[in-house]
Amino acid sequence: MVNAVKLEKLIRDNKIIHVAHGKQYVAKTEIVVSDIYRPGLELTGYFDFYPKQRIQLLGRTEISYAARLDHESLVHVFNKMCTPQTPCFFISRSLRVPPELVEAADKAQIPILTSPESTTYVSSILTEYLRERLAVRDTIHGVLVEVKGLGVLLTGDSGVGKSETALGLIHRGHRLIADDRVDVYQKDVETVMGEAPKILKHLMEIRGIGIIDVMDLFGVGAVKRRSSIKLVIKLVNWDNNASYDRLGFEESTRDICNVEIPQITIPVKVGRNMEDIIEIATMNFRAKRWGYDATRTFDNNLTALIAENSQKNTSGDKSK
Repeated sequence: MVNAVKLEKLIRDNKIIHVAHGKQYVAKTEIVVSDIYRPGLELTGYFDFYPKQRIQLLGRTEISYAARLDHESLVHVFNKMCTPQTPCFFISRSLRVPPELVEAADKAQIPILTSPESTTYVSSILTEYLRERLAVRDTIHGVLVEVKGLGVLLTGDSGVGKSETALGLIHRGHRLIADDRVDVYQKDVETVMGEAPKILKHLMEIRGIGIIDVMDLFGVGAVKRRSSIKLVIKLVNWDNNASYDRLGFEESTRDICNVEIPQITIPVKVGRNMEDIIEIATMNFRAKRWGYDATRTFDNNLTALIAENSQKNTSGDKSK
């Protein structure tokens, strides 16, 4: 099934957009691609690679060029631009809409939108809006919190203590994005966003207490609508027979919406302060991103110590 955004919702959500012509066609119109197109070549008559499924954005350059064309040429190119797949035309800077475009769009039942904003601004707003809503989405069982400014996804088996740990982090001043179920989508090739489903927004389930409203108890500063996911922390029950990473050399990732997100595994055990550990894990992760790697420092120190001892032993053998 192809994702689609209703044009009437796009207009409703963006106050800078107004319907100039064809208001009666807005309700039936859907947009299926996030890219925006400026049809400059098409105005010259070149249609070999015309991306007809995109919103057609005409700015000062396109409108001024169109003003130089004669009536017959404009009728020809605008009729070719108005295909059954074309969702709408968009005129920036509140420029005058060519009457030939109005006639062609009306014949094809395509609405024409306008905005007083610049072409570049309109293009960026539309692209960001459509990419977010047309992105392939998935759902992950876990808790998403913002710790030290970074989106941290807590995962693990049911009952391992994800929500309780997140509640402790919130009590320390960190923020909740989603509990139990996290809706995720790819924002770009390197970024995955996470947010709560509408029914679970601001809510947490704590065993023995029930459902709590985090915003009601801790204030608006304790919640956030969405966040990029920078780190996955997998919580596992402590196993005496298991081997856990003690030095930090092991690196793993989790694929979320075709983006590899760094993942670390932390064992949960009675007496371990998970809030402290997760805060430190987040700070250590951020330090590594900035180039400060304690594991590498330890490895370098160990290598230097081995070399120093080896040199001493060599010197001692020569003295004999």
